[in-house]
Amino acid sequence: MRIEKVAILEEVVARVKDSDYCFMVNHGGVTVAQFAKLRKDLRALDSRLLVVKNSFLAKVAKEKGWSEEVNAMLVGGTAVVTGHGEPTAVAKAIMEFVKNSGGKASVKGADYDGKIVDAAMVEALSKVPGKNELRATLLMLLKEPATRLARVLSEKAKKEPAAEAPAAEAAPAEAPAAEAAPAEAPAAE
Repeated sequence: MRIEKVAILEEVVARVKDSDYCFMVNHGGVTVAQFAKLRKDLRALDSRLLVVKNSFLAKVAKEKGWSEEVNAMLVGGTAVVTGHGEPTAVAKAIMEFVKNSGGKASVKGADYDGKIVDAAMVEALSKVPGKNELRATLLMLLKEPATRLARVLSEKAKKEPAAEAPAAEAAPAEAPAAEAAPAEAPAAE
């Protein structure tokens, strides 16, 4: 193998090993503009797209210990998406790219969470809410009981002042009796 090919292979292996995930996409017939938009979208998600020869990817698969299922995916033009962070957002960007390609691009599969998954699993992953969406939902669920309690107490407080007003008027009538009590206390000594 030529020195240039060895360097490219080493870069591909290093990139795939270093990443949290590796999506494989069939890119045959996609325009340069569509590819450029996908690359821009992926950069915002701390991911990179790299067009790879299938023979290089087969060597990466062997080195990473991927199952034999990968060999069936290595047909046609292949691009890999690698990176760090949240894979659901990356899967959404890839599925949007596939949808906008007019049937030219497709997902082959992915190395996700140490397992090789097929295109259907990548599509399912793209429909899962992201970490930020899940955090917002959880925060809303945790905040909801406190909000309801505050609302109930507020409503109760609005209704009770009318009921407390007669009790407040009765309290001053009892006040002189309370004053008389301290006068009796020294006499008890």
